[in-house]
Amino acid sequence: MGARVVTAAFEGAEARRVDVQVQCAAAAQPVFAVVGLGDKAVSEARERVRAAFAAIGLALPQSRVIVNLAPADLPKEGSHYDVPIALAVMSALGVIPQDALDGFAAFGELSLDGTLAPVSGALPAAMLANEEGLGFICPTACGPEAAWAGDMEILAPASLIQIVNHFKGTQVLSPPAPGPLREDGPVPDLREVRGQEAAKRALEIAAAGGHNLLMVGPPGAGKSMLAARLPGLLPPLSARELLDVSMIHSVAGLLDKGALSRSRPFREPHHGASMAAMVGGGVRAKPGEISLAHRGVLFLDELPEFSPQVLDSLRQPLETGEVSVARANAHVRYPARFQLVAAMNPCRCGDGGASGVSCRRGPRCAIDYQARISGPLMDRIDLQIDVPAVTPADLALPPPAEGTAEVAARVAAARAMQEGRGADAGGARTNVELSGEALDRCAAPDEAGRTLLIKAAETLGLTARAYHRTLRVARTIADLDGAPSVRRVHIAEALSHRRVPPHAPAAPAPASNLRTRAR
Repeated sequence: MGARVVTAAFEGAEARRVDVQVQCAAAAQPVFAVVGLGDKAVSEARERVRAAFAAIGLALPQSRVIVNLAPADLPKEGSHYDVPIALAVMSALGVIPQDALDGFAAFGELSLDGTLAPVSGALPAAMLANEEGLGFICPTACGPEAAWAGDMEILAPASLIQIVNHFKGTQVLSPPAPGPLREDGPVPDLREVRGQEAAKRALEIAAAGGHNLLMVGPPGAGKSMLAARLPGLLPPLSARELLDVSMIHSVAGLLDKGALSRSRPFREPHHGASMAAMVGGGVRAKPGEISLAHRGVLFLDELPEFSPQVLDSLRQPLETGEVSVARANAHVRYPARFQLVAAMNPCRCGDGGASGVSCRRGPRCAIDYQARISGPLMDRIDLQIDVPAVTPADLALPPPAEGTAEVAARVAAARAMQEGRGADAGGARTNVELSGEALDRCAAPDEAGRTLLIKAAETLGLTARAYHRTLRVARTIADLDGAPSVRRVHIAEALSHRRVPPHAPAAPAPASNLRTRAR
């Protein structure tokens, strides 16, 4: 006797088909074995299945039961193989009609009393089933999440006995409804930030073009306040982006009752985050903070306090938009196209750069503190601005006339211009994605702008990457102005948002040189 049920294994945020094959054969001693490169949770499935069968009054046969998870060379992890294994065994025993499961994929964990427990990853698994032209069986709690996968038959029973009754025709399971499209609460308003007009302008540019932003200023200058108001300036996720983000969050187990949100992710990990927490990894290679921030914002407060190794691990994802987690037996890729926003004090004391206050340890404190951030990482940050301390006069000012709604409208208009470029942009939907010939076509400055950029690049020592990132920022500034081409004024403003790092004081001349000059 044999049976087969389809389920899914995960490689990053993608689901791959796995066939659960069951064979029951006569044997002198009863055996229940699970093969196919499964982890500890998969090998323990046989005990959960055995207990769940006993709870519904079903006993395993006194025979050799072999469960094969094919393909056998693909690693399988997690407890979601319980339900497909149980259904395949029941089909092999004739408890469920042999052909009843032919059009279904199954997914879920079993409790010892025969109920189905929710597991993470239901959305990508259901999408795989839909692509294969199959229905989907999952726990009741996963039904609203799986229902987002498309027009397909979904069964979301609460227990094994409900599945048996459904296929025998004694009970009809109604399809679950998709979870709600959650409306997040009101976002903090930019009108609450007093002063800092230059920083607000940089925040608007970052939102319009998807650019990375670094704010350097003393404590209390409003850096975190500004960063918290960035999500309110960004346009909502498109349908495709919503699906991509939701798949990652499903694998990470962050979808609450199948509820999705069109708000862009905003992740702010603590500066003590490990490498695995930031880029992904661990025993099961779960997505890290940079993948959970996909199509959204990754805010790193107190940037130099992060481990230098963790910070440098962001360099490749910032360029490629994905991260590869390498293991001895597999390479897992997660999407990671995020917008980096960082904040830092000018020095460890925090006083350097404050109005009327100098650092107690002199310029060396700022130089050493800011040197914790590598040059290649700084080179990948488009906008680098100083945020001065807020004065009492700024705090006494009335609220500004413009708030989040007004700035978000200009950002939306600039984004519409970027999407409207179509083929000229080489498929890039935002200016930060422009590269190669598309950048040359869309961001070519006028003659005066080109002359200014070349002279500034020589004076400031801009690398080729910084040169091109300045062009992208200038293109975004032109979009905010509604200008069809990049002019000198746009190049000048883009250059003004690249701060000059502190330099070490000149070393004193050797005494021999001083004596020579004295003569």
